[in-house]
This record gives sequence, structure tokens and C-alpha cells, in this order.
Amino acid sequence: MLKAVKDGVTLAVRLQPGAKKTMIKGVYGEAASPQLNIAVQAPPIEGRANAALLDFLAEVFALPKSAATILSGESSRTKVVLLRGISLERAEEVVTRWTKK
Repeated sequence: MLKAVKDGVTLAVRLQPGAKKTMIKGVYGEAASPQLNIAVQAPPIEGRANAALLDFLAEVFALPKSAATILSGESSRTKVVLLRGISLERAEEVVTRWTKK
């Protein structure tokens, strides 16, 4: 789900647009390739869901909005997001805290 890269970490995400509430729903997928399951209120129209995802991730990880970008999966529910300026250890702490709720 999380992988350290030069600028920060990448995060594998399974996005559910058009939800009643924007939230982390838990972990999706197999143990070999888990993804963070995130629901956003925004509809999957004109990039609104992607923008809502990036804004939400920046807030959750306490990063500037410009620090979160989609590397792959722009038009798919399965995405890889780059979070710049955060260590793998810190990102793991945040994910663990949110998935334990």
C-alpha cells in the first residue's frame, strides 16, 4: 500500500466517488497488493473525485495540497498517489491510525 520513493511515499488507493461522506473506509484487496479504500462525496465528473481525493489525503497526512499528486489511475478507481515531503514511517503511522478507527 505504501512505498518509499525519492520525494516521499506512494500510496495505493481504491477510490469510491459519490459517497455520502468523505472518509477512509479501511483496506481493500489482497494482502499481496492492498489499497487504502477511500470514499469521497464528489462525483466522478470532470476530475472532481480526484481533486477531492487529493485534498482529503493532504489533510489526513498534514501536507500542503500541492504535495499530493496522482501518478497513475487518473480515470480508474485504482490509483497510485505520490505524497511528497513525508517519510514512510510517518505515513505508516497515519494509515494505521485511520484504519484502526
